[in-house]
Amino acid sequence: MKILIIDDSVSMRQMVSIILTGAGHEVTEAVDGADGVSKISEEFDALITDYNMPNMGGIEVIRKIRSGSTNRNVPILMLTTESEAAKKSEGREAGATAWITKPFNRESLLATLDKITKTVQF
Repeated sequence: MKILIIDDSVSMRQMVSIILTGAGHEVTEAVDGADGVSKISEEFDALITDYNMPNMGGIEVIRKIRSGSTNRNVPILMLTTESEAAKKSEGREAGATAWITKPFNRESLLATLDKITKTVQF
């Protein structure tokens, strides 16, 4: 899968990238929400974004992607320290597909990505 990671933390992007590339995925990194939205002209199989970032937060990123034409239906995983029900609800309303709270483990990240990117075969 081709996956876009949007997170302002260099160490978090590196850790997620190592996990994903180790599992055979192709990864593109974005340093914040604005950078992520600028890279959305490429087609991705999934997107992972943080909630709190400078220049554009994760909720605004999701809204921009969902209102655009490219990647409008891509599965979006929020990977964040935020765990409040109200923020999760805000993410769901914006169009997030799934939510993982940091800290996380490799298995939960890969299992969640697998689950949200599966398509029904007819």
